[in-house]
Amino acid sequence: MLKINDDDFIRLTTFILSEYGINLVSKKNLIEGRLGKTILDMGFSNFSEYVNYLLTSKSQDALDTLINKVTTNHTYFMRENSHFDFFYNTVLPEIEKNSKTRSPGIWSAACSTGEEPYTMAIILLEYFKNKPQQWDTRMLATDISKRVLNIAAAGTYSEESLKEMPEEWKKKYFLKTDGSYTVTKQVRDNVVFKEFNLMDPIRFKTSFDCIFCRNVMIYFDQPTKDALIQRFYDALNPGGYLLIGHSETLNKMTSPFKYLMPATYRKV
Repeated sequence: MLKINDDDFIRLTTFILSEYGINLVSKKNLIEGRLGKTILDMGFSNFSEYVNYLLTSKSQDALDTLINKVTTNHTYFMRENSHFDFFYNTVLPEIEKNSKTRSPGIWSAACSTGEEPYTMAIILLEYFKNKPQQWDTRMLATDISKRVLNIAAAGTYSEESLKEMPEEWKKKYFLKTDGSYTVTKQVRDNVVFKEFNLMDPIRFKTSFDCIFCRNVMIYFDQPTKDALIQRFYDALNPGGYLLIGHSETLNKMTSPFKYLMPATYRKV
């Protein structure tokens, strides 16, 4: 396995932290284990050549590969499903009651390969299907990685990925072919995928009623996390909700959000 010297490790982790907010300063073994083969496959003989190339070329393909290797994109439909129950039973009734535009502002931040936003899109379709008014149920889903966004846009998944999905929804919203499942056009049309770095200012055309950002901030140091939480707060409408991963917490003393229950917060 290729080894990285201290100077290259500092250069690489400082770059990743400044560009993406991901803190890997104590993860030397992870970097060596996950990047060693990739570096050789790219034609480099050591970490120094690779880091020099990365910092000077800023190749988008190389950066995308880097982020995919040092982070984990494991996800599946209905993951942490208590959030989706809350979304259906609490968030959407609030939006239905208070929205003047009949266009819910919903954002899946760091959407990975699409299982989370497609789950949300199905719930939106289910909730609003019998409503008398016309609702625009399209939602935003973003990620920093073009690779995972391409997978999400294709919308094809293994049976294992749908293990928690209700059978009724599998039949209604997926097309099964050769052991895999592809989300229907109705569902795909309900999600707008965009490339977005959570370190950047949030300047979308709409403000949001609900933001899902789950199992992402585990990679961030505290100042980066605090700054992102404030940006989320500013991007939400009054009364809007932020849902994070169950392995994550916000500092109750410094966070502007009101704590509702584990991993669930509200702007008041």
